[in-house]
Amino acid sequence: MCPLGRDFYLQDAETVARQLLGKLLVRKVGYEQLILRITETEAYLGIDDPACHSYKNRKTARTAIMYNPGGYSYVYFIYGMYNMLNAVTGREGDPCAVLIRAGRPVVGMDAISRGRFGKPWKELTPLQRRALSDGPGKLCKALNISREQNGLDLTASELTICEGEVGSAFRIEAGPRIGIDYAGEAANWPLNFKLRDIVESPL
Repeated sequence: MCPLGRDFYLQDAETVARQLLGKLLVRKVGYEQLILRITETEAYLGIDDPACHSYKNRKTARTAIMYNPGGYSYVYFIYGMYNMLNAVTGREGDPCAVLIRAGRPVVGMDAISRGRFGKPWKELTPLQRRALSDGPGKLCKALNISREQNGLDLTASELTICEGEVGSAFRIEAGPRIGIDYAGEAANWPLNFKLRDIVESPL
């Protein structure tokens, strides 16, 4: 599998958010690869987006990576509990990003299961399997992603995103972003994207 190139991430955040659906998020841990198919994303549009960390051009130690050219990871810690993985998008100095909200396990099921629940895949209940990586904090826990992975080059590092085939029968749903009531009218912008009706293709 070949990681997506820099040009992919230099597009605007909304385009990248849509196009990331169905792609393969690849996390290398030692000699093992853990792979999830991306099924939900959210776009954050930079300095004019009240829901974005860089709103009004707030450049801090935490958000500095967002000012890089697209193609770097932005991992932040929230509520004292969860890590959240984002892909920086756009041109250098235009601090936008896409939150990777959910994915479907494809490769490394036991390691992913242990990361999330501390036990192998075969011991998970049906409910646990469905909830393995169906939220951004869960996804990071399953893939052992923390602030240590902040600022990685997504085109060439232990964390990459590659092309993925999802078959022909799928659709994309767009709706409001989740958990950003503080953002006023921007909370209703349809920048949450979900992949539905996937027909899996083998890797």
